[in-house]
Amino acid sequence: MPDVTLYSTAICPYCVRAKHLLSRKGVEFHEIRVDHDHDQMLHMVEITRRHTVPQIFIGDLHVGGFDDLARLDARGELDPLLGI
Repeated sequence: MPDVTLYSTAICPYCVRAKHLLSRKGVEFHEIRVDHDHDQMLHMVEITRRHTVPQIFIGDLHVGGFDDLARLDARGELDPLLGI
């Protein structure tokens, strides 16, 4: 299973939904909170060109935000990316 990284903040409802979806699938993920770490926020923007959270990576693949993750799941494309 590839590493999953989720950039998030404490008060983001879409972050909560993304974490719930991944947890429901039994996927462990590394959460990087950008609300208390300005350097991590700058890094997230640099590698994604997006300013919103969550930003989700499966391995080196930038999936996007929660809507993108949910869309992949609805199409049946998420499980193969996760190796499940």
